[in-house]
Amino acid sequence: MILETERLALRQMGESDFDALAAILQDPQVMYAYEHGFSEAEVRQWLDRQMERYAAYGFGLWAVIEKASGEFIGQCGVTMQDWDGREVPEIGYHLRRDQWRHGFASEAAAACKEYAFTELGFQEVYSIIRENNLPSQRVALRNGMSVRGSFIKHYYGMDMLHLVFSVKRGSDR
Repeated sequence: MILETERLALRQMGESDFDALAAILQDPQVMYAYEHGFSEAEVRQWLDRQMERYAAYGFGLWAVIEKASGEFIGQCGVTMQDWDGREVPEIGYHLRRDQWRHGFASEAAAACKEYAFTELGFQEVYSIIRENNLPSQRVALRNGMSVRGSFIKHYYGMDMLHLVFSVKRGSDR
């Protein structure tokens, strides 16, 4: 177990999580900001990348387990992402569609922010969110973040505007 909140437990993902992760990443409605649900090969690459991050950094996107049911309901964690010519710690999240609007993303993201500050020693954390992903932007705002910049990411044959949110340790914004 990496961390716990009142309703959630976050832990590293492993091979046994493939099917639960695929149910999230293959859902085109969950992945609308990516413009497609992932193929099985893309899910495999995603899971492998998380395990590589655990080995390289000691952190990555973690399985989000709802304590009451014991179910894998999503992923949330800290990954290193490129922005403005440097690597920055980003809090990212994806939840199963039937778990939306229960406050789980905000709860997990807030716990990851605190973990990034207290356990990993970061002085600022970020969330990089596509401009049309309003629910994820609301999670970032609830997590005390403000927009710091934007950039175009070329992905899936398209140019996609992304907003960069961040919050510094010890500040509300």
